[in-house]
Amino acid sequence: MKRVRLTLEYDGTDLAGFQLQGKGERTVQGDLEAVLLQMTGTQIRVSGAGRTDAGVHALGQVAHFDVDWKISEEKIVGALNAHLPRDISVRQAGHAEQEFHARYSATSRTYRYAILNRPQPSALLTRYVWHVTRPLNLVAMQEAGRVLCGTHDFATFGQPSAPGLSTVRVVERIVVRPWGSCLLITVRGNAFLRQMVRSLVGTLVMVGQERLDRGEVSKLLEVRDRRACPPIAPAKGLCLVKVGYDGQRIGIN
Repeated sequence: MKRVRLTLEYDGTDLAGFQLQGKGERTVQGDLEAVLLQMTGTQIRVSGAGRTDAGVHALGQVAHFDVDWKISEEKIVGALNAHLPRDISVRQAGHAEQEFHARYSATSRTYRYAILNRPQPSALLTRYVWHVTRPLNLVAMQEAGRVLCGTHDFATFGQPSAPGLSTVRVVERIVVRPWGSCLLITVRGNAFLRQMVRSLVGTLVMVGQERLDRGEVSKLLEVRDRRACPPIAPAKGLCLVKVGYDGQRIGIN
């Protein structure tokens, strides 16, 4: 058996996230495992670096699986893409050591959130951006982003994968920058709670609309109460762009 590492891209619009749900919904893991079963005749378990919620996209999701396969990694890319649905694509495949684990070996995840900030919607971008018509104060959002960086208890902004687990996380950087009519918010951290990035983005938008100030953002961290969190940003604007492993980041810039 050899361990294969994949870099995946997918449009999450019609997917119920990466991880199997057990309710008959389409997921990235489910589609990959179905294709591997079709190709090998064996049930193969696929593990991913990030679970990604329903509707969230990826340009640099990392996954791995073990298989008794004789074909090269280069041919694996073509073979999988020939059978996968159009909204899931394998960008790269390579050999990994047996101790490598897509999720547990990861040292960082980088997400990017796209906001279309203009009065008119976009026919082309609507599946991938949050359309916010009210002007946003870029400087205020950048200042609030700096408040949220560091090691904090983010209980206000997300939930752990199981009750009782730690809600302390390290947010290494939050960058808010303009891109045409859009604002791009890049968030990198060691790991994230469920819905944490979308909650952070929703809070930054409240700041950008001058409905919250920097001091109130600090208080949200201190209160550690999920009920105090501002409305979270929609899933469609969020994309997992990169996963880090021991100084190496796999994904796009």
